[in-house]
Amino acid sequence: MTVKQLALPELVAHCLRLGIPGIGLWREPVQEYGVEAAAKLVREAGLTVTTLCRGGFFTTAGNLDDNRAAIDEAATLGTDTLVLVSGGLPPGGRDLTEARARIAAALTELAPYAAERGIRLAIEPLHPMYAADRCVVSTLDQALDLAEPFPASQVGVVVDTYHVWWDDRAPAAVARAGAAGRIHAFQLADWTTPLPAGVLTGRGQLGDGTVDLREWCERVDAAGYTGPVEVELFNDGLWSRNGVEVLEETVLRYVEHALLPTGR
Repeated sequence: MTVKQLALPELVAHCLRLGIPGIGLWREPVQEYGVEAAAKLVREAGLTVTTLCRGGFFTTAGNLDDNRAAIDEAATLGTDTLVLVSGGLPPGGRDLTEARARIAAALTELAPYAAERGIRLAIEPLHPMYAADRCVVSTLDQALDLAEPFPASQVGVVVDTYHVWWDDRAPAAVARAGAAGRIHAFQLADWTTPLPAGVLTGRGQLGDGTVDLREWCERVDAAGYTGPVEVELFNDGLWSRNGVEVLEETVLRYVEHALLPTGR
């Protein structure tokens, strides 16, 4: 999504050129290109699909079948991780506890189905400003509480700097998640203000905002996470630019602001 203006074959080609070993994919462009065709394209290029985004939105009725389809798509693409954006309050609802109970019930239905296909479900907490309409899971601790009834191989969490950088309990939650083997994905984005209307496309380019990205990389590394580091930016300004230039810039910003001395 950082460079959604690039068609999938173009993105794959430039990732190869720049030495980017993996791609976190979103369902909509994959479905448009064709799931089997996308899997073949990435596989033959020698790249890894790091995660598929997104399943979830469990607080509205009737979406378990779509989540099963997302799990099947993830398996076809060869990733082991489906990112979940759990859903906001149901229409007219005000009960956060009840909404989170719906998420727990959906996980109970889906976790075995995913496990049979070799897919882990990764609950992504979103910043509290999204609680009403997108995600009632706002902290890593809330996400871990939902994950813990299940084996770590089935359900874990996403650590996304954009969503959790503000929470003074998040460092301890990262350690808690790492000790349990539940960090299933790690994503970087910076926090910049003012936020745009609708707030969805406010993710800042690495280094443009207030998040200490390298500190977060050190924190997640210390928790034992050895998986891919993704950069996920929703930003109208970036999307209006040449996608190849944005991809190249993002690589340079990652090296400047996030890369650890170990080379991760």
